Amino acid sequence: MQVQKSFKGQSNYGTLYLVPTPIGNLQDMTFRSVQILKEVDLICAEDTRNTGLLLKHFEIETKQYSFHEHNAYEKIPDLLERLKSGLSLAQVSDAGMPSISDPGHDLVKAAIAEDIPVVALPGASAGITALIASGLAPQPHIFYGFLPRKKGQQIDFFKEKLSYPETQIFYESPYRVADTLENMHEIYGNRQVTLVRELTKLYEEYQRGTILEILDYIASNPLKGECLLIVAGASENDREGYLTSDVAPIEAVEGLIASGMKPNQAIKTIAKERKINRQELYNLFHGV
Repeated sequence: MQVQKSFKGQSNYGTLYLVPTPIGNLQDMTFRSVQILKEVDLICAEDTRNTGLLLKHFEIETKQYSFHEHNAYEKIPDLLERLKSGLSLAQVSDAGMPSISDPGHDLVKAAIAEDIPVVALPGASAGITALIASGLAPQPHIFYGFLPRKKGQQIDFFKEKLSYPETQIFYESPYRVADTLENMHEIYGNRQVTLVRELTKLYEEYQRGTILEILDYIASNPLKGECLLIVAGASENDREGYLTSDVAPIEAVEGLIASGMKPNQAIKTIAKERKINRQELYNLFHGV
């Protein structure tokens, strides 16, 4: 077990700060984030042009360092050496919390492996912000980020998550939202969903309803800007769908287990409903 104590004087190493940036409205930048960006020796930015506008707005003169998914592998060793030399760095993404959809996680892992202090600052997060105003259950929830793009991969993904009771959070391109909802409806049925657009910006919008209602809305209101989908988790009725659906018995067992049922009870339930020999299903499930 590794223990990190993030206080000054712990070592001669510098500190890696993970600094959130606004997801739209610049006034969501925290005082502490501005101060840290002014104090560190270097800012690792996903897009220096985008971050440059933020730094200019808050009169931050700290030098930037280009750090994104296409150069992370070659840049991480250099950043570690800088941290070991005593320099402190801030890592930022284009918007929101770093490490979620950028290479920051790789840098964090590498820094931790070298006993370099890592400090995360709280701040803007699109997924959680959208969730708490969605009207859907905020707990429990699962954040997935971006979905697979191809239909077949999406269908497989939704089949795997069909019985999950948690509210699900997805990022999606406005150009793919309709297709994604069609694929989701094919597997999930007509669940409740909240479509969030342009969060914290001038044209912020929440559309709440069933999947079919949202599809009907966007058919006559083409989407623009950044979008999130907040999707209700499986209800008891959704889970009961595994009892009579045409998914394979093993998938049905796995679905009930994912919904919280114990393995032996799931096997017994599916065997009874599908009129399958319970012992044969048990052996098939356990690979006996």
